[in-house]
Amino acid sequence: MISESRLSQIVGQGYDDFWNCSSRYRVLKGGKGSKKSATTALNFIYRLMKFSGANLLVVRQVMNTHRDSTFAQLKWAQERLGVAALWQNNVSPMEMTFIPTGQKILFRGFDDVLKLASTTVPKGHLNFVWVEEAYAIAREADFDKLDLSMPRGSVPAPLFKQTTLTFNPWSATHWLKKRFFDAPSPETATFSTNYLINEFLDDTDRRVFERMKQDNRRKYEVAGLGNWGIAEGLVYENWQVGEPQIPPGQEYRWQNFFGLDYGYTNDPTAFIAFKVNPLDKQLFIFDEFYRRRMLNRDIAAEIKARGFAKERIRADSAEPKSNDDLRRMGISRITPSVKGADSILNGIDRISEYRIFVHPNCVNTLRELSTYAYVPGTRLPRDSDNHLMDALRYAFEDVRFFHPEKETVPERGLPGGIRQKDFYGGWNG
Repeated sequence: MISESRLSQIVGQGYDDFWNCSSRYRVLKGGKGSKKSATTALNFIYRLMKFSGANLLVVRQVMNTHRDSTFAQLKWAQERLGVAALWQNNVSPMEMTFIPTGQKILFRGFDDVLKLASTTVPKGHLNFVWVEEAYAIAREADFDKLDLSMPRGSVPAPLFKQTTLTFNPWSATHWLKKRFFDAPSPETATFSTNYLINEFLDDTDRRVFERMKQDNRRKYEVAGLGNWGIAEGLVYENWQVGEPQIPPGQEYRWQNFFGLDYGYTNDPTAFIAFKVNPLDKQLFIFDEFYRRRMLNRDIAAEIKARGFAKERIRADSAEPKSNDDLRRMGISRITPSVKGADSILNGIDRISEYRIFVHPNCVNTLRELSTYAYVPGTRLPRDSDNHLMDALRYAFEDVRFFHPEKETVPERGLPGGIRQKDFYGGWNG
């Protein structure tokens, strides 16, 4: 077993109470760079090696996001603790096995409820659960389904049952705050951490947070200090995590729209996909990508991979060369955004009329919505961390052409008699 002195050097400061906690619910919110996921991964590898009958279930909203997050983090933890030779890590099926005892780490997603509910282990007890990025769980009822089935049964001492939740606290309106922080049960232990306790950050890392503190105080409060995001001064307040309910026969009310904002070194390229129902004033953001250093060929490949190559995409009009490049690469319906006097405020006003739903996979959209705020004392939104918000506004320009109960669209020079499904490339529901 790893000595206590060496373990202390590996894990570092700030997590003693979290590390030793045995409460039924161990809930950790924190900012970026707070080493919360790294420490949790170290803790579970250590625990499974300490408790021979223990097994771990790791859960995220979407199963296919584990590979580059929790799976990679737990592999890192094995290396960091110097015990990688004792573990067998398989990608298909995705699981980790502690070779000396056969104990398992299993990975599941809320997008496959049947597999989640039927999870079992061949040896010992499935007594530990780790819900990573718990903020992405839109409905408390989904968590309750997991909570009622995992961990199962009684366990013998010294084992104990525990569910650990880790997340960034982007909005104070999320059910996590009300359930675990505002009125916690005696079985709940909560923790808050931030980058200031991470001694492994270098000066370059710390300067990122100092710039954030100066440039976007709201983002710094959440991403830096790990405090709950608040709604005061937000550009869009009427939004929530989750999907709208579309009654059978009402699909015709909805249409898909797509926006693209270019970036490269300092700013990310941001693509957003959403559905709009103008009759009921509802908007559902269901897909995104958001990455730096994307060449135009990378952007084209990503759009094709997501199945949107034939869709009409509104892109930043300040990049005509990039728009032409994408057309030559098969993204044939790229269209420049409409800009002009007050275009930003007018676009915001139109979007603000809608109730906004965001798929929990769209984590960058959730982050921007949580920090996209007005400059104090003005009606101007802050011009930072707004790339998906700009892409949303570009694409929303086309919403005015969508009239679900009409067959033609005479506006903006479209010839009379053109069917809307021809203009948009098909009804997409």
